[in-house]
Amino acid sequence: MSQTATRQTRGDEPAWRQMLVGRSPAMERLSEKIELIGPKRATILITGETGTGKEVTARSIHAAGPRGALPLVAVNCTALPEALLEAELFGHVRGAFTGAVNNRTGRFEQAHNSTLFLDEIGDMPMETQGKLLRVLQEREFQRIGSSATVTVDVRIVAATNANLEERIRQGKFREDLYYRLSVVPLALPALRDRPEDIALLAAHFLDRVCLQEGLEPRRFAAETLELLRTFSWPGNVRQLENSIEQAVALSGDRSALLPTDFQLPFSLTGPVPAAGTSSGGLIPLPDDGIDFEQTVGRIELHLLEQALRRTGGNKTLAAEMLRLKRTTLTAKLKSLAKTVGSAA
Repeated sequence: MSQTATRQTRGDEPAWRQMLVGRSPAMERLSEKIELIGPKRATILITGETGTGKEVTARSIHAAGPRGALPLVAVNCTALPEALLEAELFGHVRGAFTGAVNNRTGRFEQAHNSTLFLDEIGDMPMETQGKLLRVLQEREFQRIGSSATVTVDVRIVAATNANLEERIRQGKFREDLYYRLSVVPLALPALRDRPEDIALLAAHFLDRVCLQEGLEPRRFAAETLELLRTFSWPGNVRQLENSIEQAVALSGDRSALLPTDFQLPFSLTGPVPAAGTSSGGLIPLPDDGIDFEQTVGRIELHLLEQALRRTGGNKTLAAEMLRLKRTTLTAKLKSLAKTVGSAA
């Protein structure tokens, strides 16, 4: 399939679906759920590894319902200390505490008739969790330093990469809040579990980077797409996006991105995939198998090219960096260039 064919024609899709890049079965199931729950007011708990796109999913849910006409209001529960987080959520009146020189409208009030996205909810302090639970139950609260009750109509979407059930067992998260938040649970797949979406995501990010940088459209060389497909992406979609931005910066004026433009950490001691995934290392094994020699050859060539680039083309230093003899490095370069080049 050509790279042009991998780019999606999406003008006839609703705006909320256009936020979600991917056509894998996992993404289609996610889209079906969002289409059902978007128009409702049910509280949603999004879970998934770091970088899987939890905020994008929350914005898609918001846009899929009648509240989408108003801005989504987002709060990162790890970005502020406990005292300031409470003020951020519920607001305060002047003089409520040291530094409160003016009245402040909290995020709940800002999200009235809209959606409040609570990111990294698993790290919320226990005392704040109790106050949040009451707001979810009663849909009302008091600003810090005020006795007046504020009533709001807010749809809550929360997200976490933590195992909340484990945190409940550890006494770090309230069980009643967990059940109140997970009325509709959504578990996002890791990127390694939907490899068929990698080319679509890569093309999407490449187009966006070129637009942001004012560059002419660029493309991926065939061997580059193969490299991206066979890497396991422990940092998920966010890592892919950052890697493409880096590759564009390193590619100079070339119209095609090459494998050497990517600084991917190939390592036998790399991170182990999460439980329940099929991959046993950094390179997932597709159901239909792979060409072992070609795949290993690409990895070896990538490492050799990195070493040569870092040593300014000095083969002796590059060989030392890779714990190889210089003659071995030279022989591998010749052999792999033929093998990988003919495969591409």
